[in-house]
Amino acid sequence: MYEAQPGADFTRDLNVHDRTGENHGENQALLPGALSADELKSMHTILADLTDDELKNITILPAGTRLEQGAKYIDLRHLEQGEFVATSNMVADEVNAYVPKKETDYLLWNRLNQVEAPARLDETSGE
Repeated sequence: MYEAQPGADFTRDLNVHDRTGENHGENQALLPGALSADELKSMHTILADLTDDELKNITILPAGTRLEQGAKYIDLRHLEQGEFVATSNMVADEVNAYVPKKETDYLLWNRLNQVEAPARLDETSGE
């Protein structure tokens, strides 16, 4: 029978995926393969009320990118669902157009999230 060597630690071997889904640092400012909303024709229709410059400032995660657990996102192809908080097992795919809140200007984020309060859209009157 096999006897373990004194002091041998097999924890890593037994729990290969014990840290799956955890975040270990900041995402890159612009992920490799990421697109701006301006680069997708369908976004010009979906976000018709935004200018080209605003579309250029919206980063869409590339397919295969793991979403950061606890971070907020919005799916441009399903704006009616509003923002959501990602869980550890979520990955961007071809069907969605996920935009990370932390990469988006807050005024633009509020417009994407269909916020109507003038103060949150920086549309307060200059009285």
